[in-house]
Amino acid sequence: MRIRKDVEDALEKGVPVVSLESTIIAHGMPYPQNVEVALELERVAREMGCIPATVGVVNGEVVVGMTEQEIELIGREDGVLKLSTRDIPLCVAKGLSGATTVSATSFIAHKVGIVVFATGGIGGVHRDFGETVDVSRDLEELSYADIVVVSSGAKSVLDLRKTIEYLETKGVLVLGFRTSEFPAFYTRRSGITVPSVDSVEDIAKIYREKKELSITSAVLVANPIPVEHEIPKDTVDEWIEAALTECKRDGVSGKDVTPYLLSKVEELSAGKSLEANIHLVKSNVRLASEIAMVLSR
Repeated sequence: MRIRKDVEDALEKGVPVVSLESTIIAHGMPYPQNVEVALELERVAREMGCIPATVGVVNGEVVVGMTEQEIELIGREDGVLKLSTRDIPLCVAKGLSGATTVSATSFIAHKVGIVVFATGGIGGVHRDFGETVDVSRDLEELSYADIVVVSSGAKSVLDLRKTIEYLETKGVLVLGFRTSEFPAFYTRRSGITVPSVDSVEDIAKIYREKKELSITSAVLVANPIPVEHEIPKDTVDEWIEAALTECKRDGVSGKDVTPYLLSKVEELSAGKSLEANIHLVKSNVRLASEIAMVLSR
């Protein structure tokens, strides 16, 4: 494992660090927009007073704090693996490059002592769970990683109600930031109620109390997409239903389902979903940076 020098120094000195995933680079957006967004997210964290640490595996080496050149490589190369936690040793042993999902990034961030992680949306329980028993590793990892994860809820293509139930079973505390409704990625509405917090200081206090009680699961902060960039729920639901139909027709399964569905939704929305994705993840990095700043005091 290689930790970039400024990240290592920040961790030693108590300077706030925010970890970022790399799947959004390799599997979430087209090149070169993916690289531009990844670098923009790092700039946002720096402007907020934090050190960004984009996590990935480059040529068999786990990297915490990828360089601009490594982000370019992950974003441009074909065949970059999509890494859940279980896939990390395989990727390293074979000397390959891989982009870390929420689960793998959470695992690595926790391992090196990074407390706050910003992402777009977590994985969850898939809508056809009764047929596939498909649950993202993200949920299991959040039950182990003692960190704060900021996301815009879970991806809209999932079964959000079952996802919340699963998180409750696994002891993961879900907090709505200035909302009592669990956000659904592109839209602020889901109809699912969660506890609401009004300030970054409240989130930091809750996390510290959790630590005092030796509860080792993550705190998931659900930060709704900014109102001005929200897509109406009915519109999103129409796109998702159409994408699900095509997914079943094409026989897509396993960890390929989510990127397939997101790609189809982007196609059906004429790029509107991708634009919303970019705005919500920037908002999440800003909030994560504020939380990291308070926790570092």
